[in-house]
Amino acid sequence: MILSRTLTLSTTLLNSLQLSSTRNTTILFRTMTSMVEQAKDAAAERAVKEHVYDGCRLGVGSGSTVVYAVKHLSALVNKSGFKVTCVPTSFQARQLIIENGLDLSDLSQTPELDIVIDGADECDASLTLIKGGGGCQLQEKIVAACGKKMVVIADYRKKSKELGDQWKKGIPIEVVPMAYVPVMNKLRSFGLDPVLRMAQSKAGPVVTDNSNFVVDAKFTGPHNWDVLETKLSRTPGIVETGLFVGYASVAYFGMEDGSVSVLHKPAL
Repeated sequence: MILSRTLTLSTTLLNSLQLSSTRNTTILFRTMTSMVEQAKDAAAERAVKEHVYDGCRLGVGSGSTVVYAVKHLSALVNKSGFKVTCVPTSFQARQLIIENGLDLSDLSQTPELDIVIDGADECDASLTLIKGGGGCQLQEKIVAACGKKMVVIADYRKKSKELGDQWKKGIPIEVVPMAYVPVMNKLRSFGLDPVLRMAQSKAGPVVTDNSNFVVDAKFTGPHNWDVLETKLSRTPGIVETGLFVGYASVAYFGMEDGSVSVLHKPAL
């Protein structure tokens, strides 16, 4: 009887400890998530405040941080009466522009942009970027190339000394579906480890807004990114890569302590 009661108490205590541990883990996760979202919001607010002006032709990027940029852009336009023409980089960006009542355009009507505000999956000390975690790298790069200045907004997790320090999923590469196998073979010859990105809510691979596949090319160690980008762009079947070399002028990183770290493109 005593042994039975002891076992029962031990089991109850163990369950209580497990429940407490689960609750603590949940609280920690929510705290970290809240911190990251606050960091994104701070970076977006600062970038919009410092770069958007009346008459601005603005490229609107894609991703979770851009959601905050559009929020602050809408507030600025409503408060100041600024006329801002917005060109999206994706279906997501287009919907955000429409939902926030901003002026929507496209590159056929507005082929030259003053500012492009976009996120990044990773940004190194020289402002070389990896983008395309959301599969929008082709349209993002086209819009970035049309801008006089590219402003990057991100949270502290995306700031790295070297590419690959934080982002471990590789370089997103948009590929024509019929060519994905020979392209992956070519990527291996460049010393990369390619993986065809598979969809989460449908059977089969991810399909971009342009009806292409995405191959994530994993890498180890630093590379000469300019040379690698040239090799990739010369490979038949590759539509575009998520390497952005020489595009960004300045990056805003929302930090853990609530501040915003600003990184400018190094002088040549």
